Amino acid sequence: MNQLSADTRRDDHRLSNSTLRTPTPQVRVSSPCPLDALYRRESACLLAYFSRCVGHERAHDLVQDVFVRAATSPQLTDLRNPAGFLFRIARNLLVDEARRRKCRIRTVPLVENTDAPCCAKQEDRIEVEETTGRFEAALAQLPDKTAGIFRMNRFEKKSYRQIHQELGIALPTVDYHMMKALAHLRTVFADRA
Repeated sequence: MNQLSADTRRDDHRLSNSTLRTPTPQVRVSSPCPLDALYRRESACLLAYFSRCVGHERAHDLVQDVFVRAATSPQLTDLRNPAGFLFRIARNLLVDEARRRKCRIRTVPLVENTDAPCCAKQEDRIEVEETTGRFEAALAQLPDKTAGIFRMNRFEKKSYRQIHQELGIALPTVDYHMMKALAHLRTVFADRA
């Protein structure tokens, strides 16, 4: 975009100094824009935009994602505003990123002896016991089938497919029970987040 405005200013300056006065077109209709030229022209602006929003490390990946989506878009060959198109993709990627972050569930290991390299302090031990009690109480509030499927997946480390085969229920049913259990646990532990 900066290159376009600099070219326009240079053209206007040449025309104002020349003896021929021909009107310059105010709106340029862009011809099909090759992706590599578009990348060279817009990647720095996109990188700065993403860096402000998500940090410099993640920004490079998102810039690449923008151009991957642009390359696979059928609209790429007849764009009037390629920079606007790229920034719309960038904004959509940020929205997707925020949704994924919002839906991500943080899990905390409840088994103290297997993960801790040293003994927990007394306060930590009390907190683990309270959390374990709340967790067991929350599971007890669920229907037996839902709690059983949750235990098979999270404690016995069985996949949805293994649970489906073992219990003889459909895969979507396993998914339904897991989502129901996770939603219930999320509401029970919402005040601790």
